[in-house]
Amino acid sequence: MRRDILELDTSLTRAIQDRQLTLHDVEAIRLLLSGSSVVDWQRLAFGTLDEVDEFLATLRLDVSRGEDSERLRYVFNESVAYLEEQLQLRFPPTLRDPDDIRMLFLWASQDGGFRRRQILSCVILKLMHVIQHMEAADLKFRTAISEAQLFDLAEDRLLEAARAMQDSGLPIVALYGSRKSRSSVITKLLAKRENIAATVFDKLRYRIIVEKPEDLLPVLQHLTRKVLPFNYVIPGQSHNNLLDPARLWDALPADVVAQHVERAMPLTQESGKNEFSGANYRMINFIADYPVELPTTPDDRFSFELGRVVFLMIEFQLVDEETARRNEVGENAHSLYKERQYEEVARRLKRGRGRR
Repeated sequence: MRRDILELDTSLTRAIQDRQLTLHDVEAIRLLLSGSSVVDWQRLAFGTLDEVDEFLATLRLDVSRGEDSERLRYVFNESVAYLEEQLQLRFPPTLRDPDDIRMLFLWASQDGGFRRRQILSCVILKLMHVIQHMEAADLKFRTAISEAQLFDLAEDRLLEAARAMQDSGLPIVALYGSRKSRSSVITKLLAKRENIAATVFDKLRYRIIVEKPEDLLPVLQHLTRKVLPFNYVIPGQSHNNLLDPARLWDALPADVVAQHVERAMPLTQESGKNEFSGANYRMINFIADYPVELPTTPDDRFSFELGRVVFLMIEFQLVDEETARRNEVGENAHSLYKERQYEEVARRLKRGRGRR
């Protein structure tokens, strides 16, 4: 094992010992690092309604606002209707019509006892996850706001989040965003196997550079708590060769780990690796569907049906300062990355993929 990996392992141990991670933090960060899907989860890990409200805020939902509360109830009813009509599931009265929709998150997080309510709560929330995303896509199609304008709205919100991160004392050396140029998008479409514009995930990218490897963990914790909805990380598009997700269990009490590891879903491995990067290129990289609240909706009278939020796929990259420096030298240099990409584009245009 290389010395830098050993040093990172030691620094991560210190960071885990110093950081107050909850089970929810561990689950959210593991999903982000692995590119897994919440649809495969069997249980949530929310402890209080305040934690639920914090999560809903990342989705731009606030139950104290009447329209948001109405929206949550609508998505809940649509989810239950699907499950009853298509899967013939039946729900107890308290779950079929709860006084507070947020209680589903707590019921879905319960351990022990009679599990029927816990399982059914998870099932409903999975449907709400899918329907919210589906209807947001419909809303995005109907709105007259261009994609460029939506990216402007996203950048404004992310810059606000960046200022809050720096004000909170997180050890961030640099945080900056960039948009792909037209020529870069064309090159990427030609170089990758899937040549459909919708599959270019990184039109807008944010890179966060921290001081030391151990600083990556608190930034990830902040991102999943305050900035982006962990459940909308794009499955299969994460690449991580900096932090070992299994080490996060070290932050939790042994009895919690013993109960939870058995039901934890297996994690995918480096599914979003860029084939043109150097062999020693090291990074935490993931794509998230980032929620942007529209200033107006096509028809405000029916905002509860489609909501006021659309999603934009944004790439996030995290790296420590020393690793970022190493990523710019030798075979990892950006100029060589582009050269490898252009060679593949030329080869594909002239001869087709796989032909030499």
